[in-house]
Amino acid sequence: MQRSYTKLNVMIKRIFAAFIFLAMIFTSCAPVRRSIAIEEGWDLLGEQKADFVKEKDIIEVHSTFKFTAIRFKVEKHEVRLNELTIYYQNGDKLQPAMDDIIPSDQYSRIIELTEEGKFVTKIEFKYRTLGNILKGRANVLVFGKRYMGY
Repeated sequence: MQRSYTKLNVMIKRIFAAFIFLAMIFTSCAPVRRSIAIEEGWDLLGEQKADFVKEKDIIEVHSTFKFTAIRFKVEKHEVRLNELTIYYQNGDKLQPAMDDIIPSDQYSRIIELTEEGKFVTKIEFKYRTLGNILKGRANVLVFGKRYMGY
């Protein structure tokens, strides 16, 4: 009787240890949410991971706000931004001259749209990550400055 009680006790301890181990694995593999500080009046419109080869991305903007300016922020690596096209709701587009290098963890220059704001539907840009390929890819964030008029 004592022997079967000891075996049962050992089995319960092993099951409990396995449960704790699995719980630790699943919680450590959970996706990590990060928060970014955004200046007042600026909205995050989208983000992309950049590769080391020349890349073209489109960010669809789903917002009911008008925007007066946009800018980029780069994380982890510097990025060369070659071309930019901003598409408006009315079908117009803006193609400012671009060939800017944006340093890691810095903002680009502010690209002014209009003082009275425009509804932006998408932003298309060509860019590539600069630096050491072994250190990973850059993350490119696009921000829009909300129109505050009435």
